[in-house]
Amino acid sequence: MATVRGGKAITGAAVGLLMLETRFPRLPGDVGNMASFAFPLHARVVRDATPSRVVQQRAAGLLDAFIEAGRGLVADGVDGVVANCGFLALYQRELAAGIGVPVLSSSLLQVAMVNALLPPGMRAGVLTVSAKSLRSDTLAAANVPPGTPIGSTEGGTEFTRVLLNDLPEMDIGAARADNVAAALALQAAHPDLGALVLECTNMAPFGADIAAATGLPVFTMVNLIAWFQGGLSPRRFG
Repeated sequence: MATVRGGKAITGAAVGLLMLETRFPRLPGDVGNMASFAFPLHARVVRDATPSRVVQQRAAGLLDAFIEAGRGLVADGVDGVVANCGFLALYQRELAAGIGVPVLSSSLLQVAMVNALLPPGMRAGVLTVSAKSLRSDTLAAANVPPGTPIGSTEGGTEFTRVLLNDLPEMDIGAARADNVAAALALQAAHPDLGALVLECTNMAPFGADIAAATGLPVFTMVNLIAWFQGGLSPRRFG
């Protein structure tokens, strides 16, 4: 007779998700929208981790809260932990050490991998919600090469404003236009751009629009989490 082993309060969710405490809309494709994934995730909100505090204040004083929430997800039964703000790359090593399982803190972690995919003379660029807040130490913590082209939606009217002020309503068309315009501006300034990595997890709903406008491959936190899931819970083929 076959036997099975328990030991987990929650089964079937290999990935645990650390969520910022927000109220802005989360569209399909956003990491915070559970319908974005073809597999289950187990999520936990980190209280007081607001967008402005994490992005503009560099998550000051919140590291212990993120680690505690991550450990709680592991205690519930997940095998790996992801976060839903690219700026948490700054604490990648501390989060992995403190939580004790594989941790995927940021979409920025895939920049080096994307660079390895591109033909000689081409490189990946980063699109962020706030270029002025994305400092060199955060990029270095994610192994993003110095001099990587950085574009931002800060010059737009809707996307950055809604997210950083945590507003409950968003004009989807205006937010899409902000993302596409920022990507096109970055491409125009850097002819050697071969791909785009979206730092902000909330940009993923507009990834297809950005790809259509630029003709470039676009890599998001959603596709990176799917890769992470594939490692934590490999598919059976027979």
